[in-house]
Amino acid sequence: MRVALFDYGVGNLHSLGKALEHGGAEVQVTGDWAEALAAQALVLPGVGAFSAAVEALPADLGPLRTALSEGLPCLGICLGMQLLFDTSEEGAGRGIGIVPGRVVRLATRTVPQMGWNDVRFDDDPLFADLGSGQAHSVAAYYANSFVCVPDDAGDAIAWTTHEDTEFVAAVRRGNTWGVQFHPEKSSAPGRRLIENFLEAARGLAVPTNSGSPS
Repeated sequence: MRVALFDYGVGNLHSLGKALEHGGAEVQVTGDWAEALAAQALVLPGVGAFSAAVEALPADLGPLRTALSEGLPCLGICLGMQLLFDTSEEGAGRGIGIVPGRVVRLATRTVPQMGWNDVRFDDDPLFADLGSGQAHSVAAYYANSFVCVPDDAGDAIAWTTHEDTEFVAAVRRGNTWGVQFHPEKSSAPGRRLIENFLEAARGLAVPTNSGSPS
């Protein structure tokens, strides 16, 4: 399936693109929203700062929000997850707002959180066949100073604790998922999660969108 990997204009997308290709996707790296919304699935990567990434969003968010609301499969990773929300303490500007809520600074002694940490997850296709036995947890790689706070607790599907602070590790609303960790840096479990997203997206993909957001 054809997956648009959006390029905000900063960072290295190579490892994420390779992980998507390994999962069977035809990857199109693009900074053009018309091209991105014409794909069968959309991936928002975890590179850059919120305010700079917001500048790369279309001036009219309507077509993007409509595409996601109508079922275009989307995976937001780290910063990409944060862009799914309304606002962020990291910087000015408004996110996509498909997941109502805000992004706040991680309230721990050590910021940023860098390295491996557990992810405790609910049943969801994104986490299929992850964890061992009955354990609903897996280790993943994090590099984050900010975390997401959804208005609706039901949007959260996974959680992590750093020091003594629990925060949301993954969200889902419709066919849109967000993960605070980096699956492309999380070894075999991360590759499996990307494969799970692609498998789910194949079953959920909507007809290509012909809109032309600016």
